[in-house]
Amino acid sequence: QVQLVESGGGLVQPGGSLRLSCAASGFTFSIYAMGWYRQVPGKQRELVAIITSGGTTNYADSVKGRFTISRDNAKKTAYLQMNSLKAEDTAVYYCKASGVSRNFWGQGTQVTVSS
Repeated sequence: QVQLVESGGGLVQPGGSLRLSCAASGFTFSIYAMGWYRQVPGKQRELVAIITSGGTTNYADSVKGRFTISRDNAKKTAYLQMNSLKAEDTAVYYCKASGVSRNFWGQGTQVTVSS
């Protein structure tokens, strides 16, 4: 069955770094766009970054220059490198696989930026 499993979240101090991973199985990973989203309680889930099957990337203005999305099709894994983290980056981070007719979501991983 289809699975997206996020990992790498945790507690980090402001200015620190984390790398999130999203391991995929059960579908043809290479043809799907992969995105990272985040959500805080009481707010809508928002797009953080996305990478197409061809490798084109796009970022939310709030994370440009600090976050980098990448993918390894051989490992069926997407990554989000997060540098210079701020308190406002605190959220549950979800990965999403977007296809022509189907989308899949992971279960989320908590990122907390606090001193």
